[in-house]
Amino acid sequence: MWNIEEVEKKLLKAYLNDSETELLAILKNNTFLFYDLFTRKYGIQPIFRELNFGNEFRCDFAWLNDNSSGPEWVLVEIEKPKMNLFKNDNKPTAPFQAAIEQVKNWDQYFQQHPAEKKRIFGSVARFRLILVTGTHEEWQSEQGKRWRAYHHNNTNIEIRSMQTFWKSLTAIKTKPEEFWSFEEKPKTLSHSALSDYWKNYEYMDNWRGIDL
Repeated sequence: MWNIEEVEKKLLKAYLNDSETELLAILKNNTFLFYDLFTRKYGIQPIFRELNFGNEFRCDFAWLNDNSSGPEWVLVEIEKPKMNLFKNDNKPTAPFQAAIEQVKNWDQYFQQHPAEKKRIFGSVARFRLILVTGTHEEWQSEQGKRWRAYHHNNTNIEIRSMQTFWKSLTAIKTKPEEFWSFEEKPKTLSHSALSDYWKNYEYMDNWRGIDL
């Protein structure tokens, strides 16, 4: 199903090359690398890739958390593994700030276009927005810790480092029995399959008629 040793080599290569393109290609075919990002590890829903909306926005990956409190859609943006996060004056770099603004724009777009939100996702009780960028080492610096603590208290965007994928890789080596749900959905699906997915999922039928 997955060649863990080969995935590890490719993940390291993408990291050393600071290549977003290489990283996205690995994630596309190895859903287990998202394990650390899932709040619920069992009974997961499919992961969809490359969702386009609004003629100018694209989300790298998305999946549904079919919670009893309503559909939570997780939207994930992946940036360069070793993106520089802060300048010498401790302010965010322009690329990092642009990545944050991009994810903010998704949220704003769907707030302003509820019909489009319903067309794409069927029903949305809430979004969980995740930006993955930067090294674990930079986020563990004093400035990184301080900035992220402030950020998480003042925005709905979660920021995670590249370490999230290494955590998933370690987990599958040490407790492979935890990954049975990911084994049922080993690869991500094309965005073109998204609407058919929720239109044929009974859970979504219970929410589509409710004005959320």
